[in-house]
Formats: sequence, C-alpha cells, structure tokens
Amino acid sequence: MFLPTGCLLLSVLLFHPALAKVCNDRTKHGQDNSWFARDGENLPIMVLMPMNESALMSSISQGIEPAVQLAIQHIRESRKYSFSLITKIYDTECDNAKGLRAFFDAICYGPKHLMIFGGVCPSVTSIIAESLEGWNLVQLSFAATTPVLADKKKYPNFFRTVPSDNAVNPAVVKFLNYYNWSRVGTLTQDVQRFSEVRNDLTSELEKADIQIADTESFSNDPCVNVKKLKDNDVRIIIGQFDENLASKVFCCAYNLNMFGSKYQWIIPGWYQGKWWEQANTTNCTTKKLLTAMEGYISVDFEPLSARQIKGISGRTPKEYESEYSKELHQKGVEASKFHGFAYDGIWVIAKTLTRVMELLRVKQRQNTYHNFTVDDREVGKMVLDVMNETNFFGVTGQVMFRNGERMGTIKFNQFQEGAEVKVGEYNAIADVLDLINNSIRFQGVEPPKDRTFVRLQRRHINVPLYSILSTITILGMLMAGAFLFFNIKNRNHRLIKMSSPYMNNLIILGGMLSYASIFLFGLDGGFVSDKEFETLCTVRTWILIVGYTTAFGAMFAKTWRVHAIFKNVKMKKKIIKDQKLLIIVGGMLLIDLCILICWQIVDPLKRTVEEYSLEADPQGRDIAIRPFLEHCENTHMTIWLGIVYAYKGLLMLFGCFLAWETRNVSIPALNDSKYIGMSVYNVGIMCIIGAAVSFLTRDQPNVQFCIVALVIIFCSTITLCLVFVPKFITMRTNPDAATQNRRLKFTQNQKKEDSKTSTSVTSVNQANTSRLDGLQTDNHRLRMRITELDKELEEVTMQLQDTPEKTPYIKQNHYPDANNILSIRNFTDGKDGEKSILKNHLEQKPQAQWGSMDPSRINRGPLEDINSPEHIQRRLSLQLPILHHAYLPSIGGVDASCTSPNGSPGSSPRHRHMPPSYRVMVSGL
Repeated sequence: MFLPTGCLLLSVLLFHPALAKVCNDRTKHGQDNSWFARDGENLPIMVLMPMNESALMSSISQGIEPAVQLAIQHIRESRKYSFSLITKIYDTECDNAKGLRAFFDAICYGPKHLMIFGGVCPSVTSIIAESLEGWNLVQLSFAATTPVLADKKKYPNFFRTVPSDNAVNPAVVKFLNYYNWSRVGTLTQDVQRFSEVRNDLTSELEKADIQIADTESFSNDPCVNVKKLKDNDVRIIIGQFDENLASKVFCCAYNLNMFGSKYQWIIPGWYQGKWWEQANTTNCTTKKLLTAMEGYISVDFEPLSARQIKGISGRTPKEYESEYSKELHQKGVEASKFHGFAYDGIWVIAKTLTRVMELLRVKQRQNTYHNFTVDDREVGKMVLDVMNETNFFGVTGQVMFRNGERMGTIKFNQFQEGAEVKVGEYNAIADVLDLINNSIRFQGVEPPKDRTFVRLQRRHINVPLYSILSTITILGMLMAGAFLFFNIKNRNHRLIKMSSPYMNNLIILGGMLSYASIFLFGLDGGFVSDKEFETLCTVRTWILIVGYTTAFGAMFAKTWRVHAIFKNVKMKKKIIKDQKLLIIVGGMLLIDLCILICWQIVDPLKRTVEEYSLEADPQGRDIAIRPFLEHCENTHMTIWLGIVYAYKGLLMLFGCFLAWETRNVSIPALNDSKYIGMSVYNVGIMCIIGAAVSFLTRDQPNVQFCIVALVIIFCSTITLCLVFVPKFITMRTNPDAATQNRRLKFTQNQKKEDSKTSTSVTSVNQANTSRLDGLQTDNHRLRMRITELDKELEEVTMQLQDTPEKTPYIKQNHYPDANNILSIRNFTDGKDGEKSILKNHLEQKPQAQWGSMDPSRINRGPLEDINSPEHIQRRLSLQLPILHHAYLPSIGGVDASCTSPNGSPGSSPRHRHMPPSYRVMVSGL
C-alpha cells in the first residue's frame, strides 16, 4: 500500500531529523556557525508562497513581493543593521504535496536558512509549521489567518504578523458591549475555518456574559436557518461565511424582512470588493441585496495603521503606501491586502536577527578563553525568545506578539449606500474600541435592540370613563340619600308607617352598598399595589353580595309579611313585628357570610395576571407591547360563583313567588308585589345579560367595567325608584288614598262614623296587624256559616209552602237557626267589636218563637193557618234576608264580599226605608 507524496514527505521531515541534519551538512557551502560575528553578512531567509498564477491565492503573493523588496531596501538604507537579508522564494502552489516538496528542497539543497518567511495557504502552512520544531527553525507568516495555527502545543515555532481570524472576536465582543447588546445569534457556514472562529467566539461571549440565543450552521441553503433565527427573535446576528454564500444569506434576509432598523448583521470584512455583484447566485436582484445589506457591520484586521506617525522604517503608513503603490505600478501587479504585514514581517526578522546576533556576541566575549560554538537548537530557542519580545510601531500599527499571535488592530466598516465606510477600530494591545463620531448610521433613530423588548402594558380602565361612571354612581347615591331622608322624615306618616320604614332603610342601605362597589370595580394595579389589589378583590365582592342581599332581602321580607297576613286564612291572631323581619334579613345575610367566609378561608381570591399576544408599538418604536390584565380569581372560581348564583337565584325566585301570591292584596301601602315583580324582572334580565357580556369581554376592561357598572347602577336605581317613587307621588297627591280599598269607596258619613275603625285598620303596627288578622278570620268563618244557613232557610221556606202539614216539625227544629240568622248584627266600633259578634251569635236568646201559637187557633184548618197574617209575616221575615243576600248585588247594591266591617246595610240609603225587624247584615272585610 502506497502513501501519498505529501504524507510521505511529512513523515520523513517529522520522524527522521537525522536525515534533515545530513541535508544541512551537505548544503552548508562552507558556512559555519560564526555568521553572527561578521558584519555585512548575507543572511538567507526562506520565503514560501504560491507564485504560480494558476495556483489558489497566488494573487496575494504577487502583491507581496514588492512589499518584501521594499522592506529589504529600507533596512539597507537605514544603515542600522550589519547584515543583508537575502530572500529565496519557494513556490508552494497552495498544494500540500508540492509545498512540502519545496520545503524539503529548501532544507536539503538550499543555503542554511535562519528563518522561514511566508505561509499563505492554511493547509500547507499548518503542515510545515508542525515540523519546524524538529528543524529548529521559526516561521513568520504574513497571510495565514486560520485559527488552527494558534495552538502553541502543536505549532510552537509559528508566528504571524497578521492577526488571526479569532482576533476579531474580542473586538466584536467589545463592540457588542458598547451598544449594550447582551443577546446575539450566530449563523455559520459549515466549514472548519468558520466553525473554529465560532467556537472561539462562543467562549468570548460567555466570558462577557452575553447570551447566545441561537446558533445556526448551514452548508448550502441558509434560508431555513435564517428563519429559525427570526423565530427565536434574534436581532443581532454574527455571521461567519464566505462571500459566495453571503449573497444567499442576505437574499433570505430580504425575503424574511430581517433587515432595517430592527436588525444588525455583523459579518467578516475580508470579502473582495463588489462581492455582491460577483457572487450573486440567487434569485434576488442586486437592488434587493443592497436593501438587505444596508447597514451591516464588517469586521477585519486593519491592513495599514490609521495613525500617521513614523514607525521603525522612518516613514508613516501613508508614505509607505505611496512607495508601495509606485512599486506595484512599475511591476504591473495588483495590490495585496497583506502587503503591510509582509513589510512589517521583514522588519521583525531583521530586528530579531539583530538581537540574536547581539546575544551571541555577548556570549562569545564571555567565552574568550574557549572555542565558542553554538548549535541550531540554541539559535532556534534564542530566536523564539526574541520574537516574543518584539515591540515596535510598523506600518500596520504596533507590532507585538502574545503566544505567537499578533496583537493588531481590528477595523469596523459599515455598508452605507452601496459602499463600505470605516466607522471605528479596536486596539487589541490596549483593549480599546475607538468609534468615529457620528459615522455609524443605523436605519432607525437609535441602534437596534438585541431582542424584541417587551413592554408590559396594563389594560386599565380609562380615567374619563371611570370619572363618568363614578359621577353617575354619586348621583345614584345622592338619590338614595334623598330617599333615606324622605323615609326617615315621614316615618310616622300613615303611608310610610304601613310600608315598614325600617325595611325601607335596609333597602336603601343595600342600594348604596351596591353603588359603592362600582368605585372598587374601577380600581386596578395602576392605582393600588398588588397586595392591596388582592384585598380589593375580596372587599368589592363582599360589598356587592351583602348589598344585594340587604336590598332584596328587606323587600322580600316585607312581602312575606303581607303574604302571611292576607293569604294564610288558617293563621290565628299573630303579631309579625319588624324585629322578626330584621331577623329574616339577618338570616339571609348570615347565609351570605357563611359562603363568603368559607370562600375566603378555603379558596381566597388572588391577583392573577393574564398576558396577551405581542402587539406592535403604536408610536412606531422598536419595542413590542404585551398587554396584560389583572383578574381576581382562585382555583375553583366556577364552583364558588355557582354557589353564589344559586343562592341569589333562589332568593329571586322566592321574591317572585311572594309577589305573585300577594298580587291581589288591595292595600297599596302594604302591597309592593307589582313593583317587586317589575324590579325582579329587570334585575334578573340585566344580571343575565351583564354576566354574559362581562364574561365575553373579560379581555376588554373598559367594556367590562362599563357593563358591570351600568348593570349595578340600573338595577339599584330601578329598585329604589320602584319602591319609593310611588310613595312619594302618593304623599304629594293623595296621602289617604293608600289606605283605602280599591273596590270600596267610603262616603263622607261612613268616614265619620268609622274613623276609629279606619284608624285601627290602616295602622300597621303590632296591635292593628293582629286585630286585622282576627277580623279577617272571623269574617270569613261567619260568611261561610251564613251561606250554610241561607241554604237551610231556603229549604224550610219551600217546605212551608209545599207541605203545610209538616209545619210543627219545622217550627220545632229550625226556629233556633232562623233566630241565629236574625240575631247577626253590624260590627260595632271599638276594640271588642269582633267579640260582640260572637257573643250575639252564641248567647242571644230566641225571641218570639215562630212555633208559639194562640191556643184559640189550634183548632183552625191548615189552609187557614198558612194564609193567616201571622204566617205571611213569618214567611216574609225568612225570605227577605235571602233575597237581600242573593239578588241585591246583581242590581247594584252592596257586594257582600266587599262590604266594609265598619259599615252596615242599614246605613245605605237604598235600604233605610225597610223596617228594622227585616234588616240583616251581610258583609265581610
């Protein structure tokens, strides 16, 4: 098996130093180790460069030779050096095998070289540099920028006057820090050269505490990777790729809109001029590429120093450049960007050899009595030591090495309007970044941000809206206060007293609490702290729930009392005091407190923040707005709201039931069923609509607050107005009308006669309520008894007409009942009116018995007895009450079911002509 030529030569050079020694011994050409002792000696320097025009990077070498010859000329003209440098160029052709062969020929067949100058192609240079330690030679390169050669363990004898590709990384970090960019992304071509730079950059960024948001590498198509950078919100992008792929990268950036004021690209600065025209292999036009490229920053070493001071050659960089340009013109070759490093490199060799010669001469003088000799190993070590001490100002700036690496100057260019403009430089020795004032032009009014800075913006309630609704709420509270004043001022008035003023006060208090909750619903984190907001969540919930229960609980308690009095006919005399109603309302509030306390202990309300998607800044700034909204929530919010809604719903249904049951109670001052029904209907509808719309607009605080506030205002206002406005109107128009029965209109005489009774009925205090209850019960019972007796009387009358022979039986058995009917009289005034009715009904003695006849008439015949005046009078006394009760209402007389207990049939003008013996009272409350 045969090895390639390059590998074979490398193995010979590395592992057979004895052979190398033989090559040197055979090619000394009479030269000894006393070269340092003589002045005017010609010292040979091996120069390795690709000179063949067909070779890669040969254009660099062609522009280097004039700079080398100019440096040797300037060294000779300076007359500071006792030797002359002789350069022998060996063509490596940028090929590993040919480069090794050239190096081997120079070692074996050329003069004894003290140093090696050159090394352009990275691969050839790295192979030769690895073998230098065995040859005791030191190589100084002017164009090899590959970071691989910075490994001193592998290449201990390698130096370079050109900064490494890694040298730009500290400059980039310094530039990032200058603009406070702490978050970047990298886009790297999948090539060893760029990968090594990226790895070193990663290390430098970590040391500087700069976040690497994303690291992307690509081989051919970078669009996918550019898209990932955009998805990861990378705004500062550091690229490592050649000019052939740079056009593709910027074409993708244009298509993805990754250019302009929000992005900053940092790319290598060693591209050829007009590279976007020569390397454009994309479907983007040059105009699109230029649009995407506008403002990018390129970073590269400075070929010539910008400081116009005279250096080691006695010339300023600008004077040297002028002479170099003349040489190029004479030889007709193009300039090389490395010519300044080659020029300074020759001066480095000259200074190094001068210093080594001085050291050797000192040693020689110290060994006068012995034959002083020096071997190649010792000379090589001395050269290494002296090279590391190099420090002078050349045309490329301050020349200094640190571990073999040039501490040079890095320049920053910016692409502006189709051309690169220098905007600053970084001095690696002083670690100083110097930017030219006002030279960098960013696309926006300020440098791009290293990320999309997200500004949290609270969605708060607008102050004007809050002010308007608060004003309306204050007006509502003033209205409630006016109702409270009206209720307290007229609490002893018959109308207000009948409507339970204490319950009215509770209704007003509940409405005012509901109003007060609006102020708390309008406060958010913009007005209070986070801790206070959590407290606010609990307080406003408690106030609204307690206010609702207080208002409607008092209203429903009033209605329950009316229902208990007028609808429960089995109910005996029972006093329903306001204290009992207060206990009922207190029980409702106790249920509320139990729910709220359990809620607060088990699962209290907390401040939660809901964040929404990013939005563009309305002012056009390079920031994104992330709206957030504060909520009052807990873990089981749905369960607790369900419990509260269920309880309030049952309370509303109970109120509706009471309102329906008492709808026919005819005393307006007592019965608010109509207004309660209207209030419950409006409140229920508004609460359902408000809850639904509030849930749907929970991400729009202004709309939600407006709906919630209007629902509370509407419900509280409509409830208070329905309860108090009718009373106010009645008080102003007809203060006494509220106590009148709607179906019975008293005459002036009735009002005078029954003033005491009317006062007792209309007064809804404890005693009057009880007496009204008793009268209603007794009246109902007596009316039922009258109806039964009427039926029996009618049967008796028919029997008297049809079967005269049964008269003795009828007289014997039914006269007592007839007497009972005739004994029922009017209700009397005073506290014992109802007792007198029962007393007359139970204790009245039978008056003249219908069955008691004169003995002289016992022997008369049946027909004669029936048609006698006595019998006719008796029949009329039985039939007239029946006719009076059954037919008088149909002809416009007094309705038995509507007759007031305070009036009597005898007082009606329609019946005053009747004899007193034939009158009967049929009435009821």
